[in-house]
Amino acid sequence: MPTTLAARSLRGAHRYAKLPWTFLSERVAMAWWLTRTVAIACALGLMLLCGVADAQGPDVRTLMTPEEFQAAGLDTLSAAEIEALNRWVVRYTAKDAPEVRRTDVVVQAEIEKVEADGIRTRIVGEFRGWDGDTQFRLENGQVWKQRLPGRWFYRAQSPEVELRKNTMGYWVLNVVAADRGVGVTRLK
Repeated sequence: MPTTLAARSLRGAHRYAKLPWTFLSERVAMAWWLTRTVAIACALGLMLLCGVADAQGPDVRTLMTPEEFQAAGLDTLSAAEIEALNRWVVRYTAKDAPEVRRTDVVVQAEIEKVEADGIRTRIVGEFRGWDGDTQFRLENGQVWKQRLPGRWFYRAQSPEVELRKNTMGYWVLNVVAADRGVGVTRLK
């Protein structure tokens, strides 16, 4: 048996030579197998490429409240200008935001204010409490995971929640209507 790279990549092709079309030569079966494999690889690559193209990243229209969007004058921008701003937000978030977060005094003061005031938002969709390993998807785009064990059953549609740091510095998610909370860590 030859040990060339082509021969090694066609090792599974012999299976197709034994199928009902035995009148085909093994070489034709191998060519059919190789063509099929390449076609599948191209289709998967195209699906991945389309998936990457669909991932738009953050949009300033959803990151800001309508009032903030209008107050900043962004409602006068064209669709192309908003897309350019969205691309800038992605670049800024990836490159500069972590450094600014660590070094800028004004940003650090805002972080401390948010941590002291907490975050008030809603859980997306139906909520059924927590079971020890629950993830919480919030309307503001954040995703939090239950940090402490425990179960609590409660049904509500998009309940309002508040996130605050406790005295030990850990985050707690509190369901406002039921006044019940659980320790959480942020995933996204």
